[in-house]
Amino acid sequence: MHAPSGRLLPIVVAAVLSCTAPAAWGRDDRGAALRSLNAARAHHGVAPLRLDVLLNRAARRHSREMVRRRFFAHESCGGARFSTRIAATGWMRRHRRWRVGETLAWGWGTSAAPAQIVAAWLRSPSHRRIALSPRYRRVGIGIVRGTPVAGAPAGLTYTADFGS
Repeated sequence: MHAPSGRLLPIVVAAVLSCTAPAAWGRDDRGAALRSLNAARAHHGVAPLRLDVLLNRAARRHSREMVRRRFFAHESCGGARFSTRIAATGWMRRHRRWRVGETLAWGWGTSAAPAQIVAAWLRSPSHRRIALSPRYRRVGIGIVRGTPVAGAPAGLTYTADFGS
């Protein structure tokens, strides 16, 4: 996407499902993304998210796969849905009822900073709905070096997996 000024903005994608019954980027960036998400949630009167180790694992693996295999989607190259990736971590077995959501983004330069990625998610109605939903109390954030597009400048790819 391009901003009116011609600056490149992060590319973002979101999805939601519900049911009843290269090396990872630094933790400091994951923490910064969580702080940005929680600041937005606090501003809107929504309880903060807590990092979840299993959701982190699903998110990190997906970001890594997108960069490695040069695609950008909620489904894996093999067609598996993001809920299948989360289920593979065992996260859903721990919950009798669950809801999961996912947001994706990639960018380079200043547009790849955690605060800029979260700001881009919040400008998009579908991403905003996920990020600010009071249903979600847990999140996993996977940030990896690289972009899912061949020939793009060096950057970062983000996956945020949200769980109820």
